[in-house]
Amino acid sequence: MKRFLILACAAAVLMAGPAAAQTRELSGRGQLLDRISAVVNDGIVLQSQLDQQSEMITQRLSQQGSQLPPQQVLRQQVLERLILQEIQYQRAARLGITVADEQLNLQLREVAKRNNIPFDQLPAAMAQQGIDYAAYREDMRREITLSLLRQRDVLARIYVSPRELDQYLVREAGRVDKDREYDVSHILLSMPEGATAEQQAAVEKRARDIYDRATRGEDFGQLALSSSQAQSALERGKLGWRKGGQLPQFIADLVANLKPGQVAEPVRTPTGFHIIRLDGERGADTQMMVEQIHARHILMKPNEIQDDATTRQKLSALRERILKGEDFAGLASVTSEDPGSATQGGDLGWNGPGTFVPEFEAVLTDLKDNEISEPVRTQYGWHIIQSLGRRTYDQGEDVRRQRALSALRESKADEETELWLRRLRDEAFVEYVTP
Repeated sequence: MKRFLILACAAAVLMAGPAAAQTRELSGRGQLLDRISAVVNDGIVLQSQLDQQSEMITQRLSQQGSQLPPQQVLRQQVLERLILQEIQYQRAARLGITVADEQLNLQLREVAKRNNIPFDQLPAAMAQQGIDYAAYREDMRREITLSLLRQRDVLARIYVSPRELDQYLVREAGRVDKDREYDVSHILLSMPEGATAEQQAAVEKRARDIYDRATRGEDFGQLALSSSQAQSALERGKLGWRKGGQLPQFIADLVANLKPGQVAEPVRTPTGFHIIRLDGERGADTQMMVEQIHARHILMKPNEIQDDATTRQKLSALRERILKGEDFAGLASVTSEDPGSATQGGDLGWNGPGTFVPEFEAVLTDLKDNEISEPVRTQYGWHIIQSLGRRTYDQGEDVRRQRALSALRESKADEETELWLRRLRDEAFVEYVTP
């Protein structure tokens, strides 16, 4: 950038005389197309991007009935978000993270499906609403790119140890709110790495001031808009509805002792000082009972030598041998072409609805206990199936462990994402360009 300015100055000196007059005349007729708002490493954030995003967020907040913060504060929040996005795009490009058109079209098909619009009519439907389809596609491509980057750099690195999982389950078992969901708002005042005692005290004092204003009745969303440095700031600090276990642990501990509308005192974490408000809470569905069937099967696949009819005939012959007393498991172990179950004598274990392909499941559901089906065709080949029994099973423990694992990962994700973004920001070269 400095080299460019030096060259530009040199060129200006060489253009003295009539050439300079001609240049002045041309420049007087020129039109400014855009400006640079920030230089980010080897990229830039344009003023047009800042204007567009600021206008869009202003419209959204106005539609929500929110009091707008001062324009300068709002634009600074938007600019910081754009800078962080640019840093992430650059990192994704260095890592070779790209979103193919096929992957993008799958997401757009979901958008069309949710709005009951045929996919090929989506561009026209958007145009009627004043939305540029090409720009929308690229915005979605960028969103997917950032999501893939976050999965690679943050989510994939989150580890939950067996001990953490067991401790979480013990802790949750004693909590009266384990099946409740919380609507939470959040303000973060971040702290630079290696902050001095004076810097820490200043941030803590500011957090205490915001807390006092919130408890006196000031609009929490407005305070988040004007003060928060979290990614949720432009959403008025809203984190949305989450189960208690899906919140960062320090937030879950705070909201467990709050009533809707209450604000917790500032709490310090590695990312800075947090102020939490509980906006609402509600119960959750705890039904975990499921009807299961215990089944086993023998699979044979047609091939170049053995056609469909021959394969079906061989399975019919096996079925007759089993009906006459031969051992199903023994025959399955030597004849079945399902590598997953053959070593188990064809046993598929206990399974609930939706586990198997429809053709297989339809036949299995109609079988009586210990009955063996006629050969049935699925996409995998030909099967004979035996039902070994039925039960109503409380899969609560299995579900609880899986939910606990997901909740622990999610509870770590927010904090880890903030730390990751702060590291990226600290390592980047950013220069603000004043108009």
